[in-house]
Amino acid sequence: MQIASKTNDWRTPQNFLLIISIVVPIAFASWQALLNNFVIEEAAFTGADIGLLQSVREIPGFLAFTAIFILLFIREQKFIIASLAMLAIGVAITGFFPSVFGLLCTTLLMSVGFHYFETLKQSLSLQWLTKEEAPEVLGKLISVGALASLCTYGVLWVLLEQFELAFKWVYFIAGTVSFALVAFIAIAFPQFKSATPQNKKLILRKRYWLYYALTFMSGARRQIFVVFAGFLMVEKFHYSAADITLLFLINYTFNWLFAKKIGQIIGKVGERKALMFEYTGLILVFVGYAFVEQAEWAAALYVVDHLFFALALAIKTYFQKIADPADMASTAGVAFTINHIAAVVIPVTFGLLWLNSPASVFIVGAIMAILSLLLSLNIPAKPEEGNEVRVLSWG
Repeated sequence: MQIASKTNDWRTPQNFLLIISIVVPIAFASWQALLNNFVIEEAAFTGADIGLLQSVREIPGFLAFTAIFILLFIREQKFIIASLAMLAIGVAITGFFPSVFGLLCTTLLMSVGFHYFETLKQSLSLQWLTKEEAPEVLGKLISVGALASLCTYGVLWVLLEQFELAFKWVYFIAGTVSFALVAFIAIAFPQFKSATPQNKKLILRKRYWLYYALTFMSGARRQIFVVFAGFLMVEKFHYSAADITLLFLINYTFNWLFAKKIGQIIGKVGERKALMFEYTGLILVFVGYAFVEQAEWAAALYVVDHLFFALALAIKTYFQKIADPADMASTAGVAFTINHIAAVVIPVTFGLLWLNSPASVFIVGAIMAILSLLLSLNIPAKPEEGNEVRVLSWG
């Protein structure tokens, strides 16, 4: 299916993808930006507690493969709207339960919606976009999401610094606005059809092994940034919620400005070179985290770390080039489960490691980046069906 419409109707698949890319930044970015300060200042969390919370948050990601079974009863487009509604409600009520048990419950609700959404968004994007336009459009979606995050963090800063609102009301506002957008999407857009009927069963193919491996390492490595880099800022360098929000403002300004361009570059240089560059940079970033002693340098590492996120879309475009078009929905669920195998374990186990040696957490992250770099060397210059890897092709 071509993503562009031949009519003047604005209700196109591309605009659907663009608007859903706005909802998540409003809801999840608000949840994430306030989390470390909220759990430390109002719920008295330790490193072990935050690790447990983040592990629980990743359980729905580990179970993302179940999306394919739910798709037997509901179409992908309706399912993604229901998932967004769960995310919005979970965020809206987060601030009213400032305890370990309360946060575990609201986080689980929010996370179920978030991870089903991400699974379905990947599936629909790769179905609706051509291989030629995918890198640029996926970059554009990141850019739009970054702009939405940028606006969200700006509003968060005003609510926290100027109006001095309590955390619970900031969470409530973010969740309510997100839910209103979800209602608009549900009412405004028609149902779109995919050009290729999707397999409605779990599929694991040997020839996708490198994609699975890159996805697994991405999930393991990303947890260290999501869970512990932000926690480092608050616990070691005493950043306030407003300070963390400003860091996110910087991060998303860069993504807004450059994500679409990064997608275009990936389309030109190829997935192998893009991922090699990303992983080389991450090795240096993680080593920097391990030994940084100045708050300003820590903030710089945090910004640089986030900049590499846009390059990760090369994993998705690599898969689109090598995959059977009918495998997109099934493999999206499988991939998110693989991505979260380590994500379920790492936060809680590394939370315990953090109690004894925070630096060790980031050294392990550097080792993960090295392994990812070695895997990326196996991507062909021109990946396609029948040419999935340079060596160790299993058919």
